[in-house]
Amino acid sequence: MTMQEIKQAVDAGNRVHWSNAGYVVTRDRLAQYLITFKKNGSAIGLINRDGTRLNGKQDEFFIADSAEVLQ
Repeated sequence: MTMQEIKQAVDAGNRVHWSNAGYVVTRDRLAQYLITFKKNGSAIGLINRDGTRLNGKQDEFFIADSAEVLQ
């Protein structure tokens, strides 16, 4: 997924993951997109500090199917 696709999916209410279901992409109250590890709450920005690239490979981001969301 591209950066824009990820942001649009999150804004549309889809559950977007990075690498595996343990990492969730969210948008906080400051409109920052974050990759958060669910088990301990550790987070990193979706994009690097200068806003030019994703903190992860495009092909590692995915939208969860309904079965994963229920877990």
